[in-house]
Amino acid sequence: MEPFDRFDLAIMRALEREGRLANNTLAERVGLSPSACSRRLDRLEATGAILSYHARLSNHVLGHPITVVVHISLSGQSERQLAEFEAAAKRCPNVVVCFLMSGEYDYLLRIAARDLADYERIHKTHLSAFPHVVRINSSFALREVLDRSTVRIDPGV
Repeated sequence: MEPFDRFDLAIMRALEREGRLANNTLAERVGLSPSACSRRLDRLEATGAILSYHARLSNHVLGHPITVVVHISLSGQSERQLAEFEAAAKRCPNVVVCFLMSGEYDYLLRIAARDLADYERIHKTHLSAFPHVVRINSSFALREVLDRSTVRIDPGV
């Protein structure tokens, strides 16, 4: 994609703050006509700069206030082993984030749990049963300080 101009950045910045903006409102905020704004928005979506629109739900309010960061080591790193582990992680509804990592551990997961007993259940019935797992290291988050899905767009640009 060609570099973003000030209108592209303004559109992304506005949607980052408030993803439910109607096109007319968005166009007014960024100083474009509704048709020009819509064309730019379509291009930003088509090129993958804007991946999706969604509501950010609260695990706490939904009854899963415990966040556990889990490091997992596998017995090997063949394509088959990685694919089988990743498929199992995707099937576990309590896994909210899963990263393939470099370094000491193969994967980092973020787990949402109702309480310690629920995490114990998740550990026994899911994490320990995932294919090729040889080591699990769990850390419990005491408090969320920051949770961003992306780097903020520089407001000075």
